Amino acid sequence: MSVVPVTSADLDALEVSWFAALCSDDFAYLGVPDGALRSSWAHCSAILQEAEAQGFRNILCPSSYQVGQDTLSFVAGGAVLTDRINMLAAVRCGEMQPIMLARTLATLDHMLEGRLTANIISSDFPGEVADSAHRYQRSREVVEILKQAWTRDRIDYHGDIYQFENVPTDPARPYQIGGPLLYFGGYSPAALELCGQHCDVYLMWPEPKAQLAERMKAVHSVAARYGRTLDYGLRVHVIVRDTEAEAREYAEHLTSKLDDDYGKLIRDRAQDSGSLGVSHQARARELADQFGYVEPHLWTGIGRARSGCGAAIVGSTDQVLTEIEAYQKMGLRSFIFSGYPHLDECQSFGARVLPHLKTCSLPHVYGRVPATPPATPLAVGPRR
Repeated sequence: MSVVPVTSADLDALEVSWFAALCSDDFAYLGVPDGALRSSWAHCSAILQEAEAQGFRNILCPSSYQVGQDTLSFVAGGAVLTDRINMLAAVRCGEMQPIMLARTLATLDHMLEGRLTANIISSDFPGEVADSAHRYQRSREVVEILKQAWTRDRIDYHGDIYQFENVPTDPARPYQIGGPLLYFGGYSPAALELCGQHCDVYLMWPEPKAQLAERMKAVHSVAARYGRTLDYGLRVHVIVRDTEAEAREYAEHLTSKLDDDYGKLIRDRAQDSGSLGVSHQARARELADQFGYVEPHLWTGIGRARSGCGAAIVGSTDQVLTEIEAYQKMGLRSFIFSGYPHLDECQSFGARVLPHLKTCSLPHVYGRVPATPPATPLAVGPRR
């Protein structure tokens, strides 16, 4: 399997992140609602604080229109509860007027003193069914306006969707020079083009490693056309126990009360349920063996009741570490893990796996204020 050149090729540490279950996505039994695990401020902020206590470097704060907490409000609240962990805010492009979004994100970046990162999302709005080209054009214009707002004195922008002339940017200057790192996931040619030209970290959902490698090569070739290099990340669930048998048993336990019709309802309620990425997750389930494993330690059962990221690394501590090492050798430097229930599994992963990993925050473009210092000095050039 070929290795993709990456910006942090000389970095021997990983950005290891957890997941704040803001979107009614926490269960003791997958697909069985549990009032104690509902997406409340109290519960989700407890996950955030536990992730920081365990030593995770970042936490993904997802976004959904149908259910859960408002992402940017949650990040604002989390800023005053934490002082080390980065916060990866999911931003649905077009939901907020772009210049106001630039100011909001800049304010959050100041509240977090440079610990803000942003996950750029290009999904439909409620009641909207837009073609992929329109959604990614909208996201492209939003990102380009954000970058003007964060780096120039005035915004002058003439796009297909947004037009602005000579708008001052003083209120929109973020804490980090140039703004927060932009994480991005998408599968279509338009998605790869946007990521390769403008974003910093390409995120993928779990698939067989050969498919991930091909996807990395595809986006790398786009970035190279623009004279840029990217970092690469994996958003994946994890079940780690002392033995493989215990981990597999817990995986079966998670789905032991799942009604597949209700699981489909959960999948279909997501705004991105018809996306190309989601179809790839469904394809992985189709290719899995009778126990749901598409690779020896990659279990697709999570996807029976979840849109988006639908597979988990399952195994003993040593097996999970071996899987992470294999991904790292492919060129992945960022991992966003989660597990059910999120608070308990945050503690489990923190106790079993994190002590064996050297962690860091991904390096910033030259001139940015790093959110937290890297574990070791970086012998790499700036991401362009």
